[in-house]
Amino acid sequence: MFRRLAITCAALLSVASADLSVTSPGTNDWWVASSANTLSWTCTTSPYQNFTILLANSNPSVLNAPLAIIAVQQNYDCSETITQQQSAQPAGTGYIVQFANTLNSTDIYAQSEPFEIKALGSSYPTTTSSAGSTATGTPSGSAGAAQATKTGGTLAGYVPVGMSMVAALALGLVVA
Repeated sequence: MFRRLAITCAALLSVASADLSVTSPGTNDWWVASSANTLSWTCTTSPYQNFTILLANSNPSVLNAPLAIIAVQQNYDCSETITQQQSAQPAGTGYIVQFANTLNSTDIYAQSEPFEIKALGSSYPTTTSSAGSTATGTPSGSAGAAQATKTGGTLAGYVPVGMSMVAALALGLVVA
């Protein structure tokens, strides 16, 4: 009996260690509205090759349904710069990022801790690396700011709620 329990526990621990989790944003790591923001995750322990990135809010008056901000994100990228257009949401609290099945957005693989989107022009949180150095981000919400470019050849883009992927491709909102 004890042997079966030990084998079951070992199997569960191996599955638990192969998780996908969102490392940023989080409770102390906010985004700035209409600015370039960083999204990162644990790509080395993820069992998924790709996923859809959704932005949701617990308050339906802020965001009444999860919004697909990247249609297909490759896991091996480990992080992604969310563009000004993708983060063009009102300032507020209760936002979460969800990673979902690309064919069924209700099948959630992982989600971030609730975080805040601060008003355009707000400063980014101060971050500390493992080496101990500190850096402060700066917002890039001005019209003349350089935009980050997408690499890796993945399908990415902003797809408004209710719009099909075909329509988004036709309008140039998604890059194939």
